[in-house]
Amino acid sequence: MSNEMLTKEVQEAILAGERALSSLRTAQANLKSARGWGIWDMLGGGLITDMIKHSKISNAMNAIESAKWDLQAFEKELKDVKAHVNLNIEIGGFLSFADFFFDGIIADYLVQTKISEARHQVDEAIYRVETLLEDLRNLI
Repeated sequence: MSNEMLTKEVQEAILAGERALSSLRTAQANLKSARGWGIWDMLGGGLITDMIKHSKISNAMNAIESAKWDLQAFEKELKDVKAHVNLNIEIGGFLSFADFFFDGIIADYLVQTKISEARHQVDEAIYRVETLLEDLRNLI
């Protein structure tokens, strides 16, 4: 592979990685907000707090879904420069159902746990993408 072709492939991978990073950061922000609203909910926030928290969770899930697509595109581009990444981020749907209909400290705690787990996975994905992007930038 010529240097010019490799440079083009690396640049395409960088663009795909930046799109994935943007989606992950959106998910991160929404999970952070959901966590805050979840804390208020556990302290007795009520239905409005529940609705806002679940709106933030829904926004985070949408951003995570976008990030999955963006990460798949990034992975495809990385394969062109002989690198690999694999990621799985998910929030369980049942806990959202349980939180709305069995609003109590146990359900709220389970949702907070899932939010924290998702935040950890998103943070790890951001770190991995940032590291890969740095490595790619060093190639050109």
